[in-house]
Amino acid sequence: MKQQFFSKLALLTLLGLTLSAQLRAQVPGAVAVSRPPVNAELRQQTFEKVWRTVNDKHFDPTFGGVNWEQMRVKYAPLAASAPNDAEFYAVLQRMIGELHQSHFAIVPPEAVVDEETPVHTGELGLAVKLIGAQTIISQVKPSSVAARAGLRTGFVLRQIGAETVAQLLDKFSKSPEPAAIKALRAERLILARLNGEPGSSVKVSYLDERNQPRTVELTRERVTGEYSPAFGNFPPQRMEFEGRRLPSGHGYIRFNIWVTPQMQKLRAALRELEDTPGLILDLRGNPGGIGGMAPGLGGHLFDKETSLGRMQMRSGFTNFAIFPQALQYNAPLVILLDGGSASTSEVFASGMQELGRAVIIGERSAGAALPSLFEKLPTGAVFQYAVGDFKTPKGTLIEGRGVIPNLEVKLTRAALLAGRDLPLEAAVRELQKRARPATKAAAK
Repeated sequence: MKQQFFSKLALLTLLGLTLSAQLRAQVPGAVAVSRPPVNAELRQQTFEKVWRTVNDKHFDPTFGGVNWEQMRVKYAPLAASAPNDAEFYAVLQRMIGELHQSHFAIVPPEAVVDEETPVHTGELGLAVKLIGAQTIISQVKPSSVAARAGLRTGFVLRQIGAETVAQLLDKFSKSPEPAAIKALRAERLILARLNGEPGSSVKVSYLDERNQPRTVELTRERVTGEYSPAFGNFPPQRMEFEGRRLPSGHGYIRFNIWVTPQMQKLRAALRELEDTPGLILDLRGNPGGIGGMAPGLGGHLFDKETSLGRMQMRSGFTNFAIFPQALQYNAPLVILLDGGSASTSEVFASGMQELGRAVIIGERSAGAALPSLFEKLPTGAVFQYAVGDFKTPKGTLIEGRGVIPNLEVKLTRAALLAGRDLPLEAAVRELQKRARPATKAAAK
């Protein structure tokens, strides 16, 4: 019974990424190839499949007040008369964009990554975050190209190649999306511009710690590491995982995406850290993944059956039920979130917060929590579409709202320049306040 439940949950809640470009940004190794234009018949079949999939499977039969029949009338001639394939897919994206919901996206064929597509990404070793009006380098991987060139956290990114960062951000200025989603999309677009083919070079301009303008030409290095297997049309994802003891004695776990091979790593880390007085689970920048993992991890953090919430579908609903597992971690828990935390990360964090199991620290999450599936279209593109709406145990909708931290702590440029992680420091202080009582054995 439980096995059947988890199989269904994993299939129905493939909580993916927020926009189509993210599929390529997560595994940028998909090489654009020259393809013949899609013929009119395939375009028509593709348009009909996208429209009818939403019409038949959208979790809300009223489509949030959108006249979906009228959308067909409005967009069918635009799709048929599109001058090229790129515009055709843009028309489809505008049509599903009328729903104003996350997890509806068209991934063009050249950006689709599958089991047959070789993964060969080049990167500089940087991560960025929008802080106020500036794009700040928030992470520099040790020994990376960027680190060797002297780039540091807190530097302000100004230009990548021929495009200024301001020009990249302007692409989202007229978007009707919530600010959190626009920021998430912008950060991932900038990351996609920084990454590219191994061995290729790019000029990067920035302001250093003294606000002096600098420009450096960097050569992208091939990314090494472990990738998850494809899950249907959900492509392979590069996996990052970190589990360690902090100097304070508390446990710390960070992973970048919810894919099934991470579960074994999570169990091993919990077993290694089970004697720590508290645990920090860092989900900052984690965009989601396979939804069935959320209650699976929850089973190691609760000693009784409960639920993270439920997914409402067109007909019926599915509980994100937690079943206790043999390996239990019962010490205090803090979860770190930011605007890059989405989907499964939001499902897990919101449930843990409302059940009183975890304190949330950091910044409000993306508010992109709709369970979705990926389906191949006749033209070879992939259609991501939501199949349910998620509510927390207390009935709170996360879509468009996000998870609100118990304690808001934002990154600042000054702290990054000083090498400090303010949310992590706050998490340690919170755990120190919530230290579990010493056992008799420990007291002796």
